Amino acid sequence: MQSKQALLYTNNRIFNNAHKHKIAVDILERYTGSEASMFRKQVILTNFDYYVETFKKMSGTVATKGSAMNAAHNARLDVSIVDFSIGSPNAALIIEVLSVIEPNAVLFLGMCGGLHRSLKVGDFILPMAAIRDEGASRHFMPSQVPALPTFKVQKFISQMIVEKGLDYRTGVVHTTDYRFWEFNQRFKETLYEERALAIEMECATLFVAGFASKVPIGALLLVSDLPLRRGGIKTKKSAKAVFRKFTDVHLDLGIKSMSQIAGRGEHIRHYKW
Repeated sequence: MQSKQALLYTNNRIFNNAHKHKIAVDILERYTGSEASMFRKQVILTNFDYYVETFKKMSGTVATKGSAMNAAHNARLDVSIVDFSIGSPNAALIIEVLSVIEPNAVLFLGMCGGLHRSLKVGDFILPMAAIRDEGASRHFMPSQVPALPTFKVQKFISQMIVEKGLDYRTGVVHTTDYRFWEFNQRFKETLYEERALAIEMECATLFVAGFASKVPIGALLLVSDLPLRRGGIKTKKSAKAVFRKFTDVHLDLGIKSMSQIAGRGEHIRHYKW
């Protein structure tokens, strides 16, 4: 027999609540400026308008601007992209409302701070799990549930990176909703104890909310700064350099991975609850 808490988690899901489903469609359309029917079954998520603007330059792309987010859709590529801004609450929201279109695969192209001494700016990280040090994911699953990406999505990305002759790292990333953690010594000591490879602000929420909402979700992170090193915290100047040097490759990998999934018509989820 399910506990009251388990029933609460289940009954709150969009696929079990017709009224919530209707409101979610409204939010998706209002926030992105796109009708639900415009979305392709493969969706890229990002925190940066630059990615959407670059995507828009491709032929056949239809772009929209909503009250809170930007989106673009390309029928030829069979891929949509959404800039949902930054942070765990926004990550939770976009996954929940995207569930109404029943996407085949969703990929987060995010940036992270590299923690391991071997990392350098421009490295790619394919997270295998995320530490749930944020508040949003607790509304979807109990705290003991690990935050894991959908394996098949990560597999497609991995294959694409290898085909491009590039390298990447795998490991656990730390998701936090604490922005100025760099100035908290105890917090930094905790990161060392965890052996986290990188730190960012969305992955755990995306993975847990995606699992709960039946949305296959993966992530490819770009190391944008090295915050534990002297002078390694991201600035306006360093951020511009990262965009100039690395983000086009990042986006290209994401688009080609999602298009490949679309082309194969492969079923990504292995089971249903």
